[in-house]
Amino acid sequence: MDIKVEHDALGTHFNWELDGVTPRMIDWFWMNMEKGFMLWHPEQHEALEWPVRPKHGDPFGAIHNAPQTWDDGRRQNLYIRFERLADVAPHIRDVLVHDHAMIVAGLGLTEEEMHKADPMGYRIHQWSASDRGVVGRSSAIGTRKKEDEAMGKIWAAHAGQEIGNWEVFLPQLYQLYRVVTDTRRNPYADLSLEGRGRDARYKHIG
Repeated sequence: MDIKVEHDALGTHFNWELDGVTPRMIDWFWMNMEKGFMLWHPEQHEALEWPVRPKHGDPFGAIHNAPQTWDDGRRQNLYIRFERLADVAPHIRDVLVHDHAMIVAGLGLTEEEMHKADPMGYRIHQWSASDRGVVGRSSAIGTRKKEDEAMGKIWAAHAGQEIGNWEVFLPQLYQLYRVVTDTRRNPYADLSLEGRGRDARYKHIG
């Protein structure tokens, strides 16, 4: 997937589009990342773990450990939390322009940092249905750990590969797991929004 990377005072951003992928599939993926994390980026991802698992219908507060090695050659454990919109600064939520979204907070590189009040930064992924599948936009925004344009490009190369791979595996993986009706093992949350920017709210999650 070809992407055009943009960098501004807030952070790094790129737009994307996928054929044959639906918004519901992406909503499902966030709740079930362990089922497809190594498929998401086979060259750089290792097996994902959930120190705090998401709950069916409510992903927020869940924390995953996402071990990976980026293009700079540095292996790291990334402890990442699914964020409630109300816990994210309004000027960061201003980037929300699509119909579905997930905001995740990078907490740190060690288990001890899982409970830090101030994240290193945020990753915002958002998407809407299109005639052929979905269109979306992803953003990397540093807070406690500032990120310059060079760091943003490293992230964008990694994230662009992840999102492009959704087109390859996600429709099949989603279809396979429809047979698992136990929501403890196959949870789902509808990540659709009403409103835009700092006024956005999740339609189906309290």
